[in-house]
Amino acid sequence: MKSYKDLDVYKIGLELFYLVHPSSLKLPKYELYELGSQIRRSSDSVVSNIIEGYGRRRYKADFLKFLVYSHSSCLETIGHLEKIGKLYPHCFDSMDELINNYEGLGGKIFNFIKYVEEHWKN
Repeated sequence: MKSYKDLDVYKIGLELFYLVHPSSLKLPKYELYELGSQIRRSSDSVVSNIIEGYGRRRYKADFLKFLVYSHSSCLETIGHLEKIGKLYPHCFDSMDELINNYEGLGGKIFNFIKYVEEHWKN
C-alpha cells in the first residue's frame, strides 16, 4: 500500500460521494443548506477521515481514531439518505441501492478498523 488511494474503503467512499453530492443539489432550495449541506458534509467526511487517518498511520491510535470517525460519518450519511428517501424520493436515483452501498462501505470500514487494531505495526 503506497497511498490512501490504494485503499478500497477510500475508492468506494469517493465513488459514493460523487453520487451523493450532485443528487443533494436537487433538493428543494429550503433544504439545500440544511439537510443537503449535512449529507454533503457527512459523505465527504467518510473519505476525508480516511485520508487524514492514513496520513497519521505511523501512529496507530491516531489512524484508528480517524477510521472510527469515517465509520461514524458513513452511518450519519445513511441516516440522512433514509430521511431524504422519505421526504424527497425524487431527488436521488436508486436510493435503496445507494443506502445498501453505504451499508456495505460501513462494513468494510469496520473490518478495516479490526485489521488495523490486530495487525498494524507502529
